[in-house]
Amino acid sequence: MKFKVLIPLYNDWQSLLKLFKNIDHQVSDIDHIISIVVVNDGSNEKVPDNFPKYSKITSIKIINLKENVGHARSIAIGLKFILENDDFDYVIPMDSDGEDRPDEIKDFIKKIEPQCDLPIVCERVRRSEGSFFKLCYFLHKLITFTFTGRSIRFGNFTCLPKEIVKSMTNEKATWSSFSGALSKIAKIKIGIPSERGTRYFGPSKMSFKNLIIHSLAIMAVFKINVLIRSILFFFIYLFLIYEKISIITLIPILLIIIFNLLIILISKRENLENYRNSNQNIFDVKIIK
Repeated sequence: MKFKVLIPLYNDWQSLLKLFKNIDHQVSDIDHIISIVVVNDGSNEKVPDNFPKYSKITSIKIINLKENVGHARSIAIGLKFILENDDFDYVIPMDSDGEDRPDEIKDFIKKIEPQCDLPIVCERVRRSEGSFFKLCYFLHKLITFTFTGRSIRFGNFTCLPKEIVKSMTNEKATWSSFSGALSKIAKIKIGIPSERGTRYFGPSKMSFKNLIIHSLAIMAVFKINVLIRSILFFFIYLFLIYEKISIITLIPILLIIIFNLLIILISKRENLENYRNSNQNIFDVKIIK
């Protein structure tokens, strides 16, 4: 079988080179074809001139984008490029910084032998971040489930069969939220337990603001569910406070209204036409091996 490892990257070449080395080592005993596609999201750091030779990785392509578009859209562009230009059976999107552990690629492959048409997702059972991030992540999962009815416990690190990749590239939500789009497209998924690794170099580039936008983008994929559940909350809450209405007791309703306005605003990021024209942002494609 032919596997494409899809890696979005912005100014983290040192980590990428270490990731290549670790992937090559981890898949050394696997009897399948492993190649890599990197989406260089407008990095202002120079692409390394020399890459080491690898024993198992059969090819490396670097898609250089003209403009920075962000993590989710880099993955979306990579999926579209692979579907249109490469021969493959599965795509494995993963981060370059070491938090997605290369040894779990073998767990994906074990799950799909023999061939499987369902997407496989890594469900985090242990995280390496600090207490504040873990609290924020718990609140994100709780709010997402409350307002969408979906328990989304996975991120980008997945294994997608070709048919799912085709569906993803025809879904406007992919242009805004990878995990939200996959949850919408694939009702049934295979989950495997996963531990989040530690970064190879430097601190995380994910800001608190981007974390909030990421969370809202997932929920925006299911904005109809959010609206319906918000209306139900609105009427139930008004019934409960009917005899005690005050400025203080109306604060939750105001917060729900603001929340829905943010969801609608973030949902504007979903644009199938922009996604279909995203190849125009590709400056060139560099073949390393």
